[in-house]
Amino acid sequence: MRIDDEPAYVLHARPWRETSLLVEVLTREHGRIGLLARGVQGGKKQALRAALQPLQWIRLDAVQAGELAQLRRAESQDAAPRLQGQTMLAAFYINELVLRLAPRHDPAPELYQAYGQVRARLAEADGLAWTLRRFERDLLDALGVGFDWSRAADGQPIDPAARYRLDPQEGPLRLLSERSAGERRGLATGSALLALGGDRRPAAADLASLRPQMRAVLLHHLGGRGLKSWELLGDLAARGG
Repeated sequence: MRIDDEPAYVLHARPWRETSLLVEVLTREHGRIGLLARGVQGGKKQALRAALQPLQWIRLDAVQAGELAQLRRAESQDAAPRLQGQTMLAAFYINELVLRLAPRHDPAPELYQAYGQVRARLAEADGLAWTLRRFERDLLDALGVGFDWSRAADGQPIDPAARYRLDPQEGPLRLLSERSAGERRGLATGSALLALGGDRRPAAADLASLRPQMRAVLLHHLGGRGLKSWELLGDLAARGG
């Protein structure tokens, strides 16, 4: 199968043999695909190597033959965001999430769109924690495992004053009011769930309550095996991530 002039975002690239690269990209029409880019390490291939760096937005031609497609052409469509520090770690996290959760050769135009949005938001460096929670929400939706953020698992409307645990399959489960303060800690506030569903940035405390619950949901879909980027982002929550 030929893939012609396909827009894509580069998720990961690593050397293969002496002059080639193995590249993972997220395309608009074909979902995540693996590419074999041959002969890109020579001095005359500098522009092509630059186009195959993570976060780069490209257009490519390839021929799909087996698990990997043979790359024929790749051209950058813009300058990739120049990220540093925690923002760069956040980009690594986003790419790792997509690599682990998006199956190959499964078209996901909603995920492609969400990736483009989070890439732009990372470049703006405005509210890293909120940027990540929005992408996690959009990723779950694009993969067909998202939630109705306005209603609990029992069908009742989300109560802004209540606390909820996110069950990966059932959705938000309300904590009974008589439970201890210790049990409430680490649960998402109803206000945070409603804000996330409405794409409205919540207050800082509400936003922070989303992180452990979203991570638990993602860990379920990751088969219980965590991410390398979670180790690198270990102190991000304390700094607003």
